[in-house]
Amino acid sequence: MPAAVANLPRAAGTVKRWLAGEWPDVAIVLGSGLGRLVEQFRDVRRLPYRDVPGFGAVAVPGHAGELVLGRLGGELVLCQSGRFHGYEGNDAAIVALPARVFAELGIGTLILTNAAGGIRRDFRPGTLMLIADHINLTFGNPLFGPRLAVEPRFPDMAAPYDAELAALARAVAREEGVPLAEGVYAGVLGPNYETAAEIRMLERIGADAVGMSTVLEVVAARARGMKCLGFSVITNPASGLGTTPLSHDEVVAAGRVASDALGRVVAGVVRRAQGHPTPGDRGPGSRD
Repeated sequence: MPAAVANLPRAAGTVKRWLAGEWPDVAIVLGSGLGRLVEQFRDVRRLPYRDVPGFGAVAVPGHAGELVLGRLGGELVLCQSGRFHGYEGNDAAIVALPARVFAELGIGTLILTNAAGGIRRDFRPGTLMLIADHINLTFGNPLFGPRLAVEPRFPDMAAPYDAELAALARAVAREEGVPLAEGVYAGVLGPNYETAAEIRMLERIGADAVGMSTVLEVVAARARGMKCLGFSVITNPASGLGTTPLSHDEVVAAGRVASDALGRVVAGVVRRAQGHPTPGDRGPGSRD
């Protein structure tokens, strides 16, 4: 059994004790440069990854490396501020360990965000894309190996992203005046950016954006029955589509700029998912 899976009971127990009787129903994963979303939280408590068995350190710029408990839009949420990536040498089980911990805690909804390169030709830096589906090109899977008793051997991935949560996201975005595109996210291993030929390939197989995260976490979460919602912040044109060399600093900077709009949409979704109206709700009989 992978060490990350063996650490699952201890990691979940540590986080459970830290929660001290507070039980969020929603967890949020923040991608590169999107840590500013935490600034919108109230009544914040933090748990560094170094204090959670199996989590370890996060060395990628733009990832804080801590769990954050707080209120977003008035609702209690648990935030994973910084994620683990395969390109750091982590296997798929480590990448997906936080998602499995959330499931162990009884959290039913996982909202994932990432910074991505835009493959669709009309995407510009700052575009917010609702993830309709994904393509796993990481060549890894957190379900590989001995099966956990609570996870099916062959989970259905026909619809990895929840349709009802997506509908909430569209409605909130309209009310907040936030343009929201939709598309397919291709998850690759990295850490190098793709070649222009690889981007042409991804475009031909149906990808609208590309990044180095998210898909493995969704696979693990869906295997545990969690509802998933995903957003990509388009931080740059993908390789061969722009006029300047790609850099991680550019990715982080663009993510920070887009954090406000993303935060408004995520906060509205969290409120609606918990059964509370957003300020823009018009009551029974309204039409979105």
